[in-house]
Amino acid sequence: MGGIRFEVPTKENPVSSTPTLYRGHEGMWMWIVHRATGVAIFFFLLVHVLDTALVRVSPEAYNEIIGSYKTPLYGLVEAGLVGAIILHAFNGLRIIAVDRWTWALRHQKFLVWVVWGIFAVLMAGFLPRHLGNVFGGE
Repeated sequence: MGGIRFEVPTKENPVSSTPTLYRGHEGMWMWIVHRATGVAIFFFLLVHVLDTALVRVSPEAYNEIIGSYKTPLYGLVEAGLVGAIILHAFNGLRIIAVDRWTWALRHQKFLVWVVWGIFAVLMAGFLPRHLGNVFGGE
């Protein structure tokens, strides 16, 4: 039968040219995270371009829209956007490393945890100040 052949990477053959299926490991989840954050960032940019273009059509409507962004709900959305950008950026660097170097492919699990660690550190530095501004009214 002509099915899909699965090979385990070895030192002699670190990367298989045969197609494989994801089986719920770190690579699959980061693939999903990368796509989801990319879509979220795209829609933010779309909304940003549209609301900025509104200033040419109706400055009053533009001011009203921008004013609505100063609510706590939008503050939480902004925090999510920053998180999406951080994850997307550092996961993109991980993907470049995996595509470029075989050592990165062999250490994908470690690199995924490095991405999550960087995300946690940067968000821990960002969230207290941002949420203080959102809910503290500075």
